[in-house]
Formats: sequence, C-alpha cells, structure tokens
Amino acid sequence: MSATTARIPHKVVTGFTDSTPLLESPGELRQRADEDGFLFFKGFLPTDLVLELRRQVLEILDGHGWLKKGVDLMEGVGDREAIARDAALDPEWVRICVGKQAYREIQALELFHTLPHHPKLLAFYEMFFGEPVIPHPRHIARVMMPADTLSPTPPHQDYIYIQGSHQFWTCWYPLGDCSMKLGGLSLLRGSHREEVLEVHRADGAGGFESLLCDMDYTWVQGDYECGDFVTFPSHFVHKSLPTQYPDRIRISSDTRYQPVTAEFQEKSLQPHLRHTTWEEIYSGWKSDQLKYYWQKYPLRMSEWDSSIVEPTNRIC
Repeated sequence: MSATTARIPHKVVTGFTDSTPLLESPGELRQRADEDGFLFFKGFLPTDLVLELRRQVLEILDGHGWLKKGVDLMEGVGDREAIARDAALDPEWVRICVGKQAYREIQALELFHTLPHHPKLLAFYEMFFGEPVIPHPRHIARVMMPADTLSPTPPHQDYIYIQGSHQFWTCWYPLGDCSMKLGGLSLLRGSHREEVLEVHRADGAGGFESLLCDMDYTWVQGDYECGDFVTFPSHFVHKSLPTQYPDRIRISSDTRYQPVTAEFQEKSLQPHLRHTTWEEIYSGWKSDQLKYYWQKYPLRMSEWDSSIVEPTNRIC
C-alpha cells in the first residue's frame, strides 16, 4: 500500500453521461469538458474493427499458450497456471502486464495503428481543438492478464509519461465490453484543473501514483461497451479498477491527440517502451499510407523534464 492511499478521494458515482448528443454543438461540448475534465461517447467507434483488433490480440496471446483451452477465443479467458509460470520468468510482465515478445507482436498489428486514424476520430478531435490535429504514433496496448503478481494501474496523470505539449488529450477505449467488474477506467472528475502532481512509486503499469492530497473530487466509473471511448486532457487523473474475475483478460488501447502546432516530445515518436522498431512493426503491413506519417509535419520538439518523474518523499 502506498503512502497516499488513505488520502485518495473516496467519493464515487456510477454511470457516464453520453456526450454524443453534443457533437453538433462544439461550444457545449467544450463547456462540458471544462467542467468535468473528460468526455464519454457511447458506441462511437466501429465495433467490427474494434472486435477484429480484439481477435488479433487474443490470437497472439493464444499463440503463447495463455488462453484457456476449450473456451471461445473472443471470451478472453486466461490459463492462470500458464500465465503465472511465464510471468515468473520475465520481469517485464510487471511493467507491461504481458510478455515482452507478445507485446512486440501486438505492436506490429497494422490495425492497432490504423484504428486511431479512423476518420471519425480525426474529425472529432479537429472539431474539438478547432484546428488540424495529429495522433501520436506511440500507441499503448494494455493487456491486463489474470495473475496475482499484477496490480491495477494506480491514479496518475498522463503528462508525466508523455510530456511535450500540455494540450494533448488521451483517447481510451476497450477492445470489447469492459465492465467495472472486469477493471474498467475510473475518472477523477475535475482533476484536470490541477498542475502536474508529485508522484510516489507504486505497483501497476507506469510505476507511479499521483499524490492526491485533500482533493475534493469525485471518481466516476461505469461499464464500457464495445465501441465506447473516453477522452481527457494531459493533467486529468485516472486509474483502472481491480478486476473481480479470476481468469478474464482485459484489453484496451490508448492514443494521444494534439494540435499539429503544439510541441512534441521525441519519445512520443517512438514505439511504446522501445521494445521494437518501426521497421519491425511495418515489416508485415499491407499498406504504406501511415508509415512514418508524422514526418510530413513540421513538428516542434521539446526537451524531456526528468524532474517531474522523480518520486517525492512527501506524504499528505
């Protein structure tokens, strides 16, 4: 248990407000974003593509022997014994919640990189920002395997891991239905008003937990269905809920979007965790259209600030 756990805001409400009706009213949409710090959209993404990506990811996991035999692949039921055995042999499991080689294979999936460029998503963010946008090429897959050694992602702000512009927004969506019991994303409404927060080391993806001292905010959580997505700005605090299923696998994806004119950090132009290279990722693709797409933009780069990821000794 971290030093901050007792001071994390404890107020919780269940259920998201669907912002889809405001897509034709950009002013009202931005007002809701200013008030809550996040926007939730019901059934926005094409479910056929999301489910196809889910199938491809699960096929990779099955190829490594981590799915339970005799169960429909798309159910995502893990073989706990096989997962525990392999997790014990690879220290990277604690960091990325799946084996390193499997993560390379997921990163090489063409659909994993093309889905964030879907015209509906690009049109939404261009409308929301009011100017041309660019998705970060560094997409992140979260494959939460059922293993006792793995922990939910702690409360955090994305900015400390991404940096560059403070203007970027994260787009998070599950690959398939994701209930609260499976470990969906929980959102700290209003926390986007905070500056960059100090951090403590913590278990779970990312390895840091934001220091939340006496914050009078409310956690918002609920069930996600295939096709839903939620989006929030760089300082917004969020976390994943612990799974209540002993053998189910939770799969999600997140991408960052920002105005083309805003600054980039060099790490955002590299594959996530740099376990692989763009050359390896692109080697099996059928299309060249999105390969190195960011190179056609005159991007402004910024330096990495290591001070904001230095753990503090302070407690609330």
